Amino acid sequence: MIRIGNIDVGEFPLLLAPMEDVSDPPFRAVCKENGADIMYTEFISSEGLIRDAAKSVQKLDIFEYERPIGIQIFGGEIDSMRESAEIATAARPDIIDINYGCPVKKVTCKGGGAAILQDIPKMVAMTAEIVKATHLPVTVKTRLGWDESTKYVVEVAERLQDVGIKAISVHGRTRVQMYKGDADWTLIGRIKENQRITIPVFGNGDVDTPQKAKDMRDRFGVDGIMIGRATIGHPWIFNEIKYFLNTGSILPPPTLDQRVDTCLKHLNFSLQWKGDRLGVVEMRRHYASYFKGFDNFRAFRMRLVTEEDPQNLPGLLEEVRESYRNVVAFSA
Repeated sequence: MIRIGNIDVGEFPLLLAPMEDVSDPPFRAVCKENGADIMYTEFISSEGLIRDAAKSVQKLDIFEYERPIGIQIFGGEIDSMRESAEIATAARPDIIDINYGCPVKKVTCKGGGAAILQDIPKMVAMTAEIVKATHLPVTVKTRLGWDESTKYVVEVAERLQDVGIKAISVHGRTRVQMYKGDADWTLIGRIKENQRITIPVFGNGDVDTPQKAKDMRDRFGVDGIMIGRATIGHPWIFNEIKYFLNTGSILPPPTLDQRVDTCLKHLNFSLQWKGDRLGVVEMRRHYASYFKGFDNFRAFRMRLVTEEDPQNLPGLLEEVRESYRNVVAFSA
């Protein structure tokens, strides 16, 4: 059984990666229903939390059915990160997670996310202060390094464990790579091989099929897998991976009814949580993903993303259901 601090998370947990503008409560709800073992909020700005910025504070919203859930924070200043950890702890998550992996310029230019991979002593000092600031287990999400010349993640994992983190998730790319090229899990495997490492090590990067999940588990010995982009429009991937690991068989792709029903649940939760205007707008990024591979879906997508009345959207999704009812198969 894998444990993060005193939290049992299963024999081989599957984690939903924190993704900006994606892994909000509505999306997390459908992922949890479909097998996600551990989830994280969207990353939250430490400076935003301290200023009590509305967008940052709203991201603290968590629900009982989501547990175990972590609140992820990011920032470039040690004092601000320590204070934001205290604020996040008050929201009663199960885990505080530190984002040391985000590669986007608007984050790294302020010293947040993957930028700290250029200053490992600061990374260690910041982590130590956050561990002291909360009674909750602290975990870290990071990358291999800033660039090819700074791939120190094996040493980094050891040093962060020494200051008290309870698990580490590693994306198999450098910051310079962004999301290009293939993720390299070799160093993630070396962390697991390090006899000094006793905390769970989770791998992340390019796992988009059950077969890849099994391959990464078997080759690199990770304690679990964090999945990000492959979950968008396809929250079923968690149960698909579990089924394959347990049986060696592949589940059939989600049916038309599963796709429509899940999209409807996502939409309804989005409207409840964000209100009509934002709920409508923010669901627009998801429709094409839920119905990826449906022939001639563009016309439906245009209607869905231009419809402004939330009361009309369920009816449009029911039209999708009826229109594709007699379609025997579609590409995945």
